[in-house]
Amino acid sequence: MGERISTLTNRLGGRFTSFGAFLEGIGRPAVTKAKFVNLAPTDQADKAGVYSEALLFATTDPKVNNIALTGPYGSGKSSIIQSFLKRYRRPSLHISLAAFVKEASPPGDKEASTPSLKVSRQEIERSILQQMLYGADANKLPLSRFKRIQSPGVLSIFKSLYIMCGLLSIWYVFKKREAIISGTFFDPLEFSNWPNFTIFGFSLLFLWAALHKFYVASFGLSLKSISLKDIEIRPASDNLDSILNRHLDEIIYFFQSTEYDLVIIEDLDRFEDAEIFVTLREINGLVNANAGVRRTIRFLYALRDDVFVNTDRTKFFEFVIPVIPIINASNSIDMVLEQGKRLELDGRLDRQFLREVSRYLDDLRLIQNVFNEYAIYVANLETDDENTLNANKLLAVLIYKNVYPRDFEQLHRGEGNLADILGRHDELVAHEEVACKAEIAEIERKIDVAERQTPSDLKELRQIYAMTLVQMLPANVNSISLDGQSWIALHSLVGHDAFEQLIALPHITFRDVYSRGQRTDISALQNEVDREKTYFQRKAEIESKSEANKSESLQRIRELRAKIATLRTAKFNELVRSSADRVTDLFDGFGEKGELARFLILEGHLDDTYYQYTSLFHSGRLSPNDNKFLIQIRAFFTPDPDFQIDNPNEVIAAMREADFGQSYVLNVKLVDCLLNEASRYSDQTRRFFEFIASQFEGCEDFLEAYYATGRAVPKLLFRLADEWRQFVPTAIASKRSLSHITQLVTNLPERALETLARNGDEFPDFVAAKLSEILALAPDLAPERLERIGFEVRDLPAIGKLTGIVRFMARRGLFELSIANVEHIYREVMGETNLMAFRECNYTTLRSLTDPALIIRVERDLDIYLSDVLLELHDNSGEDAAAITDLLGREELDEDNLREFLGRQTALLPALEGVPEKLHATVLELRRITPTWDNCISFMGGSGFAAEILVAYLDRKDVRAVILKHSLRNGPETLPLCQFLVNANALSDDSYREYVRALPNTFKNFPKSLDSSKLTILIEERKITFSKETLESLDVNTDLPVLFMAENIEAYLTDPGMFGLDDVFREGLLQADIADDDKRAIIDLMDLNTLTELPKRAALIGPILDRTNVRISGIDAAKARSLILNSRPVETQISLFNKFHSTMAVDEAREVLAALPYPFSEITTGYHTPRRPRSDENRALVQWLETRGIISSWSEGGGWFLGDEIRVNLKRR
Repeated sequence: MGERISTLTNRLGGRFTSFGAFLEGIGRPAVTKAKFVNLAPTDQADKAGVYSEALLFATTDPKVNNIALTGPYGSGKSSIIQSFLKRYRRPSLHISLAAFVKEASPPGDKEASTPSLKVSRQEIERSILQQMLYGADANKLPLSRFKRIQSPGVLSIFKSLYIMCGLLSIWYVFKKREAIISGTFFDPLEFSNWPNFTIFGFSLLFLWAALHKFYVASFGLSLKSISLKDIEIRPASDNLDSILNRHLDEIIYFFQSTEYDLVIIEDLDRFEDAEIFVTLREINGLVNANAGVRRTIRFLYALRDDVFVNTDRTKFFEFVIPVIPIINASNSIDMVLEQGKRLELDGRLDRQFLREVSRYLDDLRLIQNVFNEYAIYVANLETDDENTLNANKLLAVLIYKNVYPRDFEQLHRGEGNLADILGRHDELVAHEEVACKAEIAEIERKIDVAERQTPSDLKELRQIYAMTLVQMLPANVNSISLDGQSWIALHSLVGHDAFEQLIALPHITFRDVYSRGQRTDISALQNEVDREKTYFQRKAEIESKSEANKSESLQRIRELRAKIATLRTAKFNELVRSSADRVTDLFDGFGEKGELARFLILEGHLDDTYYQYTSLFHSGRLSPNDNKFLIQIRAFFTPDPDFQIDNPNEVIAAMREADFGQSYVLNVKLVDCLLNEASRYSDQTRRFFEFIASQFEGCEDFLEAYYATGRAVPKLLFRLADEWRQFVPTAIASKRSLSHITQLVTNLPERALETLARNGDEFPDFVAAKLSEILALAPDLAPERLERIGFEVRDLPAIGKLTGIVRFMARRGLFELSIANVEHIYREVMGETNLMAFRECNYTTLRSLTDPALIIRVERDLDIYLSDVLLELHDNSGEDAAAITDLLGREELDEDNLREFLGRQTALLPALEGVPEKLHATVLELRRITPTWDNCISFMGGSGFAAEILVAYLDRKDVRAVILKHSLRNGPETLPLCQFLVNANALSDDSYREYVRALPNTFKNFPKSLDSSKLTILIEERKITFSKETLESLDVNTDLPVLFMAENIEAYLTDPGMFGLDDVFREGLLQADIADDDKRAIIDLMDLNTLTELPKRAALIGPILDRTNVRISGIDAAKARSLILNSRPVETQISLFNKFHSTMAVDEAREVLAALPYPFSEITTGYHTPRRPRSDENRALVQWLETRGIISSWSEGGGWFLGDEIRVNLKRR
C-alpha cells in the first residue's frame, strides 16, 4: 500500500514539475543563434523527463539514501542533474570536484583517471567539507567551529548602538558602585528615579546577554593542543586520517541546522579512491540515524561506470541510474557540424577534416569552447574582411590549444612538444637530402654498370651468331670472306667490323687449311639462332632496353634532384611523414592523447605556419623565419636558397646594398620579389644578375631551387639570356646543362628562342641531342616552342610517350630520317600495322600512305632517306617497279647508293622507260629488268650501252630461261641485236648456242674473231649459208671445215666435184656425225687402193662397210685382209671376214684366222677343240670354214655337260 502511494506521489510530482516548467517557459524570448555558447551544464538535457522521473523516484523512496548517476566522461551527467534540479523544488547541496586538480598534473588531460593525479584523501575530504559548510549561510551555523566572515546586516547599526549603550551603562553602574552597594543609588523608590533604575536594569540585561553569548560560543571551541617549552599535548582524534570522520559532529550539526535533503557530489570518481565512497556512505547513515535530523538525507553521486568492479556498486548504492552519452567519438561529428553551422562556417571548413578530427573529440564542452575561441580569433585576425586565413588550420590550432593547453603556452616560448617537432625541420630536411643524394649516387652507379654491360651483351650476341656460323662451316676452315678477296680469320670474327655485314649475306666464301676456297650457303644462319627475330632486331632490343633503363633511371634522378630543390619549401607534414621514425619520441610527449597531435601534424593541419593564427599581424612585422634569415646573413652565413622568407619586402628593406652582390641574395623568395618588382628594386636586381654572371657555377644550386619553386623563372631566364651573352654557352658547358637548357626551352619567350637558335648551332644541337631528357623534365612542353628552335628530332621513339609532341613534329617534318623515326611515325602517328611491308618495301609503302606528311619529309631529303633508311633496312628487297623507277629517276641521288639499293631488290623493271640512260647498264648488270628482246634492243640503243654488260646479262641461265620463251622477231629493228648475238664471243658456249638457235635468220659469212667453239655452234645450228667460199674461209687446220661439210653433206654429195676435196678431207667426213649412207657415198668417192697402206683409213672404212652391208667392187684379198684386221671390235672383224672370205684363198683365210684375236687364232689344225659363244656371226663363220674345209666340223649345244657353246673340230693336219 505504501509503495503504491509512493509511486502515485512521484507521478503527481512529475506532472506538477512539468507544468511548472511550462509556465516558466511562457514569456521567454525566442532562441536565436548566438556567436558564443556557455560551457555550463544545460537544464534542457532531459526533455523526455526519463532521468528526472528516475531521480524523483529515488528522492522520494524512503529506502533510498545513496543514488548513483553513472556514465562516461562527457555523457551529460551534470546537465541531467541541472535539468532535474529545475524540477526539484526542495533544497539541495551541490559539491563538485571537477576543478580539484593539482598544479603538477599532466597538461591538457584534465579528465585523466591515471595514477599521476596524486591528490591525497585528506585534501579531497577537506574540499568536500569546505563546500558543504561554507555553502550554507554562516548565520545558520552559529555553533560551527569553522568560522567565516559574516557580513553585517541591516540591524548591525542598532546592534552596535546597543553594545555601546550597554558598555556605557555598565561603566556608569561601575562608577556608581559605592552608591549601589550603600543602596543610595536606588533612592528614592519613585518614578522620578527612573533613569537610575533603567540604567541599572539595562546594564544587567546587557551583561546577561554577553555572558550568554560567550557561553553559546564556547560550544564551537576545541582544544587542538597545549604546547609548553618541550611538551606538546594533542587530542587522539587529531591524528585520524579521515577529515570527514574527524569533523563528523560538524556534518551532523550542518544537517540539523539546514534544510538540505539532497547532496549532489560530482567528479569524485576522478581520484580513483573507493575509500572515500565508504566514508560518505557511513556519514549518510549516521546523519539519517541522528535524532536531531528529522528528514531523510540522500547523497546523489555522478560517477563513471567503472568506479566499482563487478557488482560492488549495486551493493553500495540503493539506486543506480545509467546515462546514455550524448556525445562520443562516433557522433561527435554531428556536434562539430552543429557548432560550425551556428557560426556559419559550413563553407570554409573542410568536411573531411571535421569528420576526421571529430573522432578525437568526445567532450561537448571542449568542442563548444573551441568554436567560442574560433569566433574570437577570426574576429581579431581577419580585420580586413578578407578571408585570407586557412579556416581548417585555425581550427586545428585551437583544438591543439584546448587539448594541450600547457604545450600551447610553452609554444610561445619555443618550448614544448610541438616546438620540438617544428624545430626538427632542418634536421628532417638534411636527412631527406642525404637520403636522396645517396639514392642518386646508387642510381648513377647502376647506370655506369649498365653502360658497361651493354657492350658485353652485344659481344655475347655476336658470339652466339659466330658460333652458329662456325658450326655450319666444314671442318678445317680457318678464314672466311665476303668477296673472296679480303679474308677474316675465324678467331677474330666476333670483333671484326664486317661481322654484321657478313651474317646478313646469303653466301660467303671460306678457305681451309690447304688454302682451297669454296662458296657456301649461310642464308639459314639467322633462323638457326632465332626463328622469330633477326640479329639486327635482337641488337636493337639490347640497345633499346639499355636506353630505356637509362632513361628511366635518369628520370628518377631528375625527380630526386627536383625533390631536393623543393625540400626547404615542402610542407612540414610531408617531411614528417617521410621521416616519422625520427619524431616518434616527440609524439610520445603528448601522452595518451598523442594520436590527435599526430593526426593534426601528419595531415598538415598543424605546422610551422601556426604563428599566423596565434598572434595579430602588424604592418612591417618580420616573421620568425625572416629574423632568422637576417641573423644568419649578418653572421656571414648564407642560408639555403629555399629558406622560407615570409615577408620579402621587409627583408629586402633590412638588407644592405652590398648584400645583393653576394651569395646572400640567392634566395627564392627574395629573387621572386626582386623580379616581380624590378622597377622598385632596379639597383638590387642589377647587382643580382652581375653576381650570377661572375659566379655562375656557385649559383647553380640556387638556380636549381629557383627552377623548382620560383614564380618568375621566365623573367629570370630572359634577362640572363638578354643581358649576359655567354649565358647559353656557359649553361651548356656546366654540369647541370640539362636543367638549364630545359628551363630555357620551357620558359623563355618564343621570340627569344628563335633569337638563340639563330645566334648559333650550339643551342639547337644540344636540344636535339638531349630532347628525350628535356621532355622527361618538361613533359607538358608546348611543341610550338620546339618548332621555334628549328631542329630535327633525332630519336622519336625515345619521346614516344609524348604523343602530342611526336605528332606535331611529325606533321611539321621536324625529325631526322632514320629507321627508328620513320617506323615510329608509320606505326604510332599513321596508325599502320603492316611492319613486314615497312621493312621489305619501305619506299613503296610510304608512297601508298594516304597521309602525305611522311613522304613529303622523305622527298625533302631523299638522299639521306636512301642512305640512312633504305640501305639500312637489310630486308628491304620488295620495292615495286614504280618505286624503283622513281628513285632511279632522281638525279640528285648518289649512284653508288642507288646501285646498292637496286642490287637488293627482287622486283624487275618491266622496261627501261623512265630510267636514266646512265643507269641502264647498272640495271642490266644487277639483273633488275625483265628479260625481253625489246629491253635488250632499248639498252643497245641508249648512250649507256656496254656490250660486256649485255653479254654478262644474257649469259645468265635465268635470263636465258625467260627471254628465250619468246621468239626474236625478224626485222630491221632486231638486226643489230642478232648481229650482236652472233658476234658475242664472250658468251658461254651454252648461252651462245641457245641465242644462235633463237636467231630468226642466217648469215652469209662467218663472223671474225670468234672462237672455234662459237664457229662450231654456228655450223651446228646452221646459221651460216653453205658455199665454197664460206667453206674455204674456215681454217683448214681445224675441224671446222669438216664439221661445216658434215652439217651440209647433202649439198656436197649433190655436187662433190665443185668443192675439190681430197681423200684426207673425206676421211675426216667419215669421222663426222653424218649418216652411214652419206658415209657410204663418200667411200665411193675415195681411192680404196690405199687401204693396205693406210691401216687407219681401213679401220675407219671397215665398220662403215659392215654397217651398210653393201658390196663394193674392186675389193681384193689384200684390201679385204686390211679392212678385216684393222677394224674394231672383233665382232666387226668376224662380220667383215664373213663378207669378204670369198675374195681369199684357203691359205689366205687361215692367215687371217691366225691374225685374229684369241680364240679365233686357235682355229688352225690339231687335237684341241676351240669354243665360241653362240651367235649368228660365229655360226656363219664356222659354217663357211667347214664348207671350205678349213675345219673338220662344228657343233653347238649337247646338254648341260657339254655346255651351250659352238665347238669347232679342227683338222688333225
